[in-house]
Amino acid sequence: QVQLVESGGGLVQPGGSLRLSCAASVNINSIYVMGWFRQAPGKQRDMVATITIGGTTNYADSVTGRFTISRDNAKNTVYLQMKSLKPEDTAVYYCMTSYSTTPTMKSISYWGQGTQVTVSS
Repeated sequence: QVQLVESGGGLVQPGGSLRLSCAASVNINSIYVMGWFRQAPGKQRDMVATITIGGTTNYADSVTGRFTISRDNAKNTVYLQMKSLKPEDTAVYYCMTSYSTTPTMKSISYWGQGTQVTVSS
Protein backbone atom coordinates (compact mmCIF):
# COMPACT_ATOMS: atom_id res chain seq x y z
CA GLN A 1 0.00 0.00 0.00
CA VAL A 2 1.11 3.54 -0.81
CA GLN A 3 -0.02 6.51 1.24
CA LEU A 4 -0.21 9.91 -0.46
CA VAL A 5 -0.66 13.04 1.65
CA GLU A 6 -1.44 16.33 -0.10
CA SER A 7 -0.86 19.77 1.37
CA GLY A 8 -0.59 23.40 0.28
CA GLY A 9 -4.14 24.12 -0.80
CA GLY A 10 -5.97 27.26 0.20
CA LEU A 11 -7.57 30.49 -0.95
CA VAL A 12 -5.75 32.67 -3.48
CA GLN A 13 -6.73 35.66 -5.62
CA PRO A 14 -6.88 35.44 -9.43
CA GLY A 15 -3.40 35.84 -10.88
CA GLY A 16 -1.79 34.49 -7.74
CA SER A 17 0.39 31.45 -7.14
CA LEU A 18 0.21 28.35 -4.99
CA ARG A 19 2.37 25.24 -4.57
CA LEU A 20 0.85 21.87 -3.76
CA SER A 21 2.86 19.03 -2.23
CA CYS A 22 2.27 15.28 -2.30
CA ALA A 23 4.32 13.25 0.17
CA ALA A 24 4.49 9.52 -0.51
CA SER A 25 5.12 6.73 2.00
CA VAL A 26 7.51 4.93 -0.37
CA ASN A 27 10.49 5.81 -2.52
CA ILE A 28 8.91 7.73 -5.40
CA ASN A 29 11.78 6.69 -7.65
CA SER A 30 10.12 3.25 -7.64
CA ILE A 31 6.79 4.62 -8.93
CA TYR A 32 6.26 4.67 -12.70
CA VAL A 33 3.96 7.72 -12.95
CA MET A 34 2.83 10.28 -10.39
CA GLY A 35 0.71 13.35 -10.84
CA TRP A 36 -2.37 15.38 -10.11
CA PHE A 37 -6.05 15.28 -10.99
CA ARG A 38 -8.65 17.86 -10.02
CA GLN A 39 -12.40 17.86 -9.55
CA ALA A 40 -14.70 20.87 -9.30
CA PRO A 41 -18.20 20.56 -7.78
CA GLY A 42 -20.54 18.78 -10.19
CA LYS A 43 -17.70 18.05 -12.62
CA GLN A 44 -15.70 14.95 -13.52
CA ARG A 45 -12.22 14.34 -12.17
CA ASP A 46 -9.67 15.31 -14.85
CA MET A 47 -5.93 14.94 -15.26
CA VAL A 48 -3.90 18.07 -14.57
CA ALA A 49 -0.25 17.02 -14.79
CA THR A 50 1.90 13.89 -14.66
CA ILE A 51 5.59 13.08 -14.32
CA THR A 52 7.18 9.72 -15.13
CA ILE A 53 10.01 7.91 -13.40
CA GLY A 54 12.24 9.21 -16.22
CA GLY A 55 11.17 12.81 -15.71
CA THR A 56 8.83 13.20 -18.69
CA THR A 57 5.98 15.61 -17.95
CA ASN A 58 2.51 16.01 -19.41
CA TYR A 59 -0.08 18.74 -18.83
CA ALA A 60 -3.71 19.36 -19.54
CA ASP A 61 -4.19 22.04 -22.21
CA SER A 62 -5.96 24.26 -19.69
CA VAL A 63 -2.88 24.54 -17.45
CA THR A 64 0.01 24.34 -19.93
CA GLY A 65 2.37 27.28 -19.42
CA ARG A 66 0.97 28.08 -15.98
CA PHE A 67 1.52 24.90 -13.93
CA THR A 68 4.76 23.00 -13.38
CA ILE A 69 5.05 19.50 -11.92
CA SER A 70 8.31 18.41 -10.30
CA ARG A 71 9.63 15.91 -7.78
CA ASP A 72 12.17 15.68 -4.99
CA ASN A 73 13.26 12.06 -4.65
CA ALA A 74 15.12 12.72 -1.39
CA LYS A 75 11.85 13.89 0.20
CA ASN A 76 9.61 11.37 -1.62
CA THR A 77 7.52 14.36 -2.63
CA VAL A 78 5.90 15.57 -5.85
CA TYR A 79 5.01 19.23 -6.28
CA LEU A 80 2.60 21.20 -8.42
CA GLN A 81 3.60 24.84 -8.80
CA MET A 82 0.56 26.81 -9.95
CA LYS A 83 0.92 30.34 -11.34
CA SER A 84 -1.45 32.85 -12.95
CA LEU A 85 -4.34 31.12 -11.23
CA LYS A 86 -7.85 31.57 -12.60
CA PRO A 87 -11.26 31.09 -10.95
CA GLU A 88 -11.79 28.03 -13.17
CA ASP A 89 -8.81 26.38 -11.44
CA THR A 90 -10.95 26.11 -8.30
CA ALA A 91 -11.24 22.41 -7.43
CA VAL A 92 -10.14 19.67 -5.10
CA TYR A 93 -6.70 18.55 -6.26
CA TYR A 94 -5.81 14.86 -5.86
CA CYS A 95 -2.37 13.31 -5.99
CA MET A 96 -2.15 9.90 -7.65
CA THR A 97 0.10 7.10 -8.86
CA SER A 98 -0.45 5.17 -12.08
CA TYR A 99 1.00 2.49 -14.32
CA SER A 100 0.04 4.50 -17.42
CA THR A 101 1.76 7.52 -18.96
CA THR A 102 -1.70 8.78 -20.00
CA PRO A 103 -3.74 7.89 -16.91
CA THR A 104 -7.49 7.79 -16.79
CA MET A 105 -9.74 7.03 -13.83
CA LYS A 106 -9.42 3.32 -14.66
CA SER A 107 -5.62 3.25 -14.52
CA ILE A 108 -4.99 4.87 -11.13
CA SER A 109 -3.28 2.73 -8.47
CA TYR A 110 -3.42 5.05 -5.46
CA TRP A 111 -5.18 8.31 -4.60
CA GLY A 112 -4.51 10.92 -1.96
CA GLN A 113 -7.41 12.43 -0.02
CA GLY A 114 -7.27 15.74 -1.86
CA THR A 115 -6.59 19.37 -1.02
CA GLN A 116 -8.93 22.28 -1.77
CA VAL A 117 -7.78 25.12 -4.02
CA THR A 118 -10.06 28.15 -4.26
CA VAL A 119 -9.30 31.04 -6.63
CA SER A 120 -11.51 34.03 -5.88
CA SER A 121 -11.36 37.80 -5.43
